[in-house]
Amino acid sequence: MLHKPMLNTWQARWLNRCRNALRNPLYLIGAAALLFLAYTIVWPVLNLIYSTFIWKTQDARLTPAADPGHLTLYHWSRVLASDMSWSLFYKPVLNALSVGVTVSALSMVFGCGLAWLVTRTDVPLKKTITFLAIIPYLLPSWMLSQAWLTFFKNDKIGGTPGILQSLLHVAPPDWLSYGFVPIVLTLSIHDSVYFFLLVGAALSSMNSQLEEAAEMAGASRLQVLRRIVFPLMLPSVLSGFILIFTKAVSAYGVPALLGTPVNFYMISTMLYSSMRSRLTTEANVLSLTLMLITMLAIYYNQRLIGGRRSYVTVSGKGSAVTHMPLGKWRLPAAVTTVAGMVAVAVVPFLVLLLQTFLLKNGSFSPGNFTLHYWAGGSDPNINTGEKGVLQNPIFLLALKNSLVIAGIASVAAAVLGLLFGYAVARGKNTAMGKLVDQLSFFPYFIPGISLAAIYITMFAKPVLFIPALYGTITIIILITIVKELPFTVKAGGAAMMQIGPELEEAAVLGGASWFTRFKRLLLPLSRKSLLSAFILVFIGAMKEMELIIMLVTPRTETLTTLTFYYVEKGYDQLTNVVLMIIIAIVVAVYALAVKFGKADLTKGLGGQ
Repeated sequence: MLHKPMLNTWQARWLNRCRNALRNPLYLIGAAALLFLAYTIVWPVLNLIYSTFIWKTQDARLTPAADPGHLTLYHWSRVLASDMSWSLFYKPVLNALSVGVTVSALSMVFGCGLAWLVTRTDVPLKKTITFLAIIPYLLPSWMLSQAWLTFFKNDKIGGTPGILQSLLHVAPPDWLSYGFVPIVLTLSIHDSVYFFLLVGAALSSMNSQLEEAAEMAGASRLQVLRRIVFPLMLPSVLSGFILIFTKAVSAYGVPALLGTPVNFYMISTMLYSSMRSRLTTEANVLSLTLMLITMLAIYYNQRLIGGRRSYVTVSGKGSAVTHMPLGKWRLPAAVTTVAGMVAVAVVPFLVLLLQTFLLKNGSFSPGNFTLHYWAGGSDPNINTGEKGVLQNPIFLLALKNSLVIAGIASVAAAVLGLLFGYAVARGKNTAMGKLVDQLSFFPYFIPGISLAAIYITMFAKPVLFIPALYGTITIIILITIVKELPFTVKAGGAAMMQIGPELEEAAVLGGASWFTRFKRLLLPLSRKSLLSAFILVFIGAMKEMELIIMLVTPRTETLTTLTFYYVEKGYDQLTNVVLMIIIAIVVAVYALAVKFGKADLTKGLGGQ
């Protein structure tokens, strides 16, 4: 009889704990976050891995040994150890690695040099230089590819040659028009802004007294850079290197425009080609390979950073940054930097804009200027009767889809980031909080085009209560949200860490429900973080290509995929018109964010 009350007491305690957990918003949000992350990230990846070891019905066209539904290593063997392995796998992998390493190295030189010039010297025109530096970030990377072809295109693939051949009447060599060199240069110009922002922020916060002490001890400027500045900046440099490496190896738009004319394939373009050839499982193997390369790169980056000794560069003592005097080189350095950045960021934009008003490329006579490509009707003598962009219902559909996708995905990603960040910040010492943090970061390891291949496999048919999403805008919105979670959750978690829990505790004592606390306390205090997340996701969604290129259908066409349709048809002016509209939308949204939300990417740099 003594055991029964004890048992009832234990049961009561267990039930009370369960009730408290169910009433605690932290556990409810954490559980919902884990379910969402498991369904949208973990399960699709596991499903993709499993699919590479299973015979499919369509494999019967590849080999008579196909036995649908049974296990096999055929697809891995076909990709890794067959007669087609060199062209299907090894050559694209080597091309991707060479592009990734070279782009990262060049971006490091450009970005770090520019960051040092702006933050650590007395060069004039800092605000102008800083503004010009972020222009490539606001532009789609393949816009620079289009500009490159405008200047250096030869007659290898037909159509109107570039400006260089038109002026000099000499065709540029293939290596200059297409392939490795233009891919590396255009990606380096576009991606060096990440080095500029990462290293610039670190240099801005570094105490200049360290450098001054070394110079007083007799060290030369080169020794100061080599033995003090560079070691302290190494974590930022390594982070930038890996970020750009992973972006470059998985890039699709630039290699597709500049590589395929000379059969220069990378993993991303070969993956897309395999999907279009209905070699879905082989494409899945390539996706896993791309993911593995990304994971290994990030793993070794963490090992390098984690194995270093820690140096304090920011302390509680305030100190003014002493700028290195450039002397007689002060003005020439500023003029040269501004001129170079205008040449690579502004001039391509202006050339493409001018091209939209030329009836025929290369002719600048008054009679050759036209608004046809913007608002003209159908003319069988121009682009086989294709209407001007603003008169084309396909463009209007693409514009609507792009704005809907970017708008909904941005709001949802920002709010989910804040909610998941709440679970991470408030549950930082719990297994649940750590798991939400780790799983939400996992999409960072998955290149965009690989994630698209995963979602095609996952959502091509109904699963449980989820209908087939392929061919709908929903799948594009969902994949955009998932891909941006690593950044929005980190931003949301950082915002929640800055809000003391005692504020929530006071609201609880006042009788406020969690929804009331979230609406009237957490949301207003984290408004800046929400706006920053919204802007970053919106800009990224408007420019996105790799993530959605395999998911769009005629009903879900977007502005970015419409540009590639025009490129494939050879409609250069129409391509450039759509690019100008994308850029106008992105710049307008960013300008509004800077003016009204103070969400400036360059804050703290360039004297701002």
